[in-house]
Amino acid sequence: MATAAASIKQVPFTWEGTDRAGKKVKGKTVAASESAVRSELRRQGVVATRIKKQSTLFQGSGKVTAGDIAIFSRQMATMMTAGIPLVQSFDIIGAGHENPAMQKLVLAIKADVEGGVALADALAKHPMHFDDLFVNLVAAGEQAGALETLLDKIATYKEKTEAIKKKIKKALFYPAAVVVVSFIVTAILLIFVIPEFEKLFQGFGADLPAFTRMVIDISNFVQTRGWLIVIVLVGGVWGFIQAKKRYRGVQHMIDRVSLKLPVIGGILTKSAIARFARTLATTFAAGVPLVEALESVAGACGNILYEQGVLEMRDEVATGQRLQRAMENTELFPNMVVQMIAVGEESGSLDEMSSKVADFYEEEVDNAVDSMSSLLEPLIMAILGVLVGGLVIAMYLPIFKMGAVV
Repeated sequence: MATAAASIKQVPFTWEGTDRAGKKVKGKTVAASESAVRSELRRQGVVATRIKKQSTLFQGSGKVTAGDIAIFSRQMATMMTAGIPLVQSFDIIGAGHENPAMQKLVLAIKADVEGGVALADALAKHPMHFDDLFVNLVAAGEQAGALETLLDKIATYKEKTEAIKKKIKKALFYPAAVVVVSFIVTAILLIFVIPEFEKLFQGFGADLPAFTRMVIDISNFVQTRGWLIVIVLVGGVWGFIQAKKRYRGVQHMIDRVSLKLPVIGGILTKSAIARFARTLATTFAAGVPLVEALESVAGACGNILYEQGVLEMRDEVATGQRLQRAMENTELFPNMVVQMIAVGEESGSLDEMSSKVADFYEEEVDNAVDSMSSLLEPLIMAILGVLVGGLVIAMYLPIFKMGAVV
């Protein structure tokens, strides 16, 4: 039955019509055909005057992002809390989404649910978008008859984790921007500006200063072998990305080194702790046993060192060790975090204390990113000033030398 439902391709339509009061209305919906749209509108008391199938030719295939999933989670939580049936919720979300890929995903889930498949099982068919943590929490909500409550927790969790990811990206953007802008400005000067000065110096009939000669040689190399530099840079970046994806040892080394970097390392550490605490709070509050919760927490930390540390904690907790002691043994968590978790264990409010830890470290990440942004803005200007100023000085040194001789 589910297969038959899934085989019916549903597409987006726009429609216009009049309601029972004679008022003009319009909107969007998804259905298998124009007649299906007309029937659904008639059931709602709307007389359709115009129905048009939306063209997806220029929309592109799109891509489902983590942000889309976070918004989807909040929409589902809101609609379930409002008492809107599950299938109807999918219709509303699918029709209102501008991303064709997200529409397709929602409609695929809807088709499975209409065919009698549990929501958790329907989500599990799309592991690229719904991880084990998401699926397990939905399954727990379905079994406990509190799906709307669990969906709200999932939505809050997704929103928090996406917010901290954006902060980390913001923190890493500025250093990358410094490198890229510096590279572009330097390349423009070496390719277009320095050669003009070189033509001018050819008529001097005197030896150029060593610094000026070096800059001109670099300019000549960039003009004749610039393609080689671009190939090496692009190849290096591509090779780095592929090695990080394919080899866990490379990723382990990168994560270990990144935590030791000045300024950025502190932000990444606080981010990993915040994600650890937020995931632990969400899973434990949902009634997931601690050992199983730690397995989900490990994959959500965003850093291999913390992932391995949490898996070691899981193994120790499984043998009867207290969570506090297991955290201390990893040497990855500050004493304040360990003590707050210990208080949560003793008082039976581990989810509440973990949530407080997450709130604290999320705010710490936010403040650290803002501070680094303020620090890097003048740093960018300084680096560009040194690069551009150095090249300008190199070009004017021969002129200054001639002025001194005169």
